[in-house]
Order: sequence, then C-alpha cells, then structure tokens
Amino acid sequence: MRYLTQAAQSRYVQMHGHNALAGLSALAQESRLKVFRLLVQRGPEGMAAGDIARNLKLPHNTLSSHLGILSRASLVKSRKESRSIIYSVDLEGTRDLLIFLVKDCCRGSPEVCEPLIASALADCF
Repeated sequence: MRYLTQAAQSRYVQMHGHNALAGLSALAQESRLKVFRLLVQRGPEGMAAGDIARNLKLPHNTLSSHLGILSRASLVKSRKESRSIIYSVDLEGTRDLLIFLVKDCCRGSPEVCEPLIASALADCF
C-alpha cells in the first residue's frame, strides 16, 4: 500500500469491524449523509451547528442527534468558538474508514486500485 503513510497504515490496524460498522451505519441515514457531505465540502474550517441546521432545513434537536452519531463514528468533530460549536469533518476518522474499505483491494493487489484511491484522496488529506 505505497499510497498510505506508515501512520495511516497503523491507524487502519486500529479500525476494526466495530468502528467501520459505526461509520457506515452513521452514513446510511439520508440526513446524516447530507450533514457529512456538507461538512466535507466546507473543509477544516467547518460550520456552526445553527448554520448547518438552516442550510439543511433540519430541526436543531434532530441535527444534534445526527451530529452526535457522526461524532461517535469518528466522522465529525467539534470545537468551541466563542458561543458557537463548530463542526467539521474528522479527516483522520474518514480516512481510516476509507482505508478499512479498500485495504484488501483487488485480491491482495492494491496497486490495481492505487491510482483511483490516490486521486480520490489527493486533494482532501
């Protein structure tokens, strides 16, 4: 897996089935997928919870639940800025999930998938 750093390969080892299931389950709900995609688009600067709710027309309590699920799945992280909570994509957790999904790609010949994976990750991580 030449396209992965040693640190990324090490994190993959820590990503076992339970974490992968949590991530995939979190993304298997339409509103959570929309939240995740919005935060991916926003990048590391993220977005305030209220702005996410307004942008996606979600009730605040529903959004809070969705953000909690995404956070526990290591797909979203939060930070406090003044009186706001800013949510952003958890790049490390997202990368770990992607690595988990393609680790044993192509019957043990990851070089077959390497160009696709490398191009998908090039501008993100």
